[in-house]
Amino acid sequence: MKLTKTLTAAMTAVLVSTGAYAQDIAVIAGSIEDAFMDKIKKGVDDATHMVEANGGTVQYLRTQNYENFGPDLVTLINQAIAQGVDGIAIPVWVPDAQIPALQMAAEEGIKIMQYNSGLPVKADIGAINYFGSDEYAAGFGGGKYMAENGATHILCHIQIPGAINLEQRCQGVSDGGTEAGAKVTVISTPANLDGDVTGTAEAMKAELIGDQSIDAIISTADFGAAAAANAVEQTGIDLKIGAFDFSPATLERISGGLQTMAIDQQPYLQGFLATSMLFAHLKFGTEISTDPVLTGPAIIDASNVDAVKAGAELGAR
Repeated sequence: MKLTKTLTAAMTAVLVSTGAYAQDIAVIAGSIEDAFMDKIKKGVDDATHMVEANGGTVQYLRTQNYENFGPDLVTLINQAIAQGVDGIAIPVWVPDAQIPALQMAAEEGIKIMQYNSGLPVKADIGAINYFGSDEYAAGFGGGKYMAENGATHILCHIQIPGAINLEQRCQGVSDGGTEAGAKVTVISTPANLDGDVTGTAEAMKAELIGDQSIDAIISTADFGAAAAANAVEQTGIDLKIGAFDFSPATLERISGGLQTMAIDQQPYLQGFLATSMLFAHLKFGTEISTDPVLTGPAIIDASNVDAVKAGAELGAR
């Protein structure tokens, strides 16, 4: 009996030391000031229960803001590498900065799972899978929707210049709107205005006053819809408003007729699936045959907004 216990303990020690029982992963996300990332965190938190129940750990790492975005993301990647994680789940927002760092992680044997952004560079980082929206397709659908619903000149607003996912969104808006007969103009506001409704509203007002043919705005961020609504209130200009992603306030604006639509990508699912599927791959060797796994886009407007509100109240939409 004593020999059996000794052998069992020794075997357990070997298994643990080789990582058979413990898989540690890092989930890297955007700014702590970005409410959108809180929805992703809800998914990560729910998946973490499963990870911990199976002997693993999850670290959720976020940048402070978006003003030094590329270098800050590289710092978090290097931090995860230094801590010896087995896997990293991460969006690719700034490819020039992130790809070399993620390639270094892969060379260390770390598995990469991609979510939310950067689908076109998935092969460059050797990611297992991608969970998120096709940003170009989402933008195309949004631009086409606005044009088909009466917009003739759409302003597409980017809040973080150079972010690959946002550039793809506005390229899609431009192509979709143009195909449906509308003119599309793209503007970028400085990254230090990210989340600043008042400052962004002032920038939008300047564009609207300078070109009164603009009759629609699609922002690549939810707060941009609030800024557009403020600009409309202050100028009295008749404007169709749309944005990527949404908040409870956005849903109320849609219900009240103050906002035309929102483009949903289901961030809760992105966080939940990226975390749980990365861990399951490490722990059990499982894979999903569908690649990429698209969580969007979907248009939310007056026809379906009430159905979305229940999930939003629970923090998962």
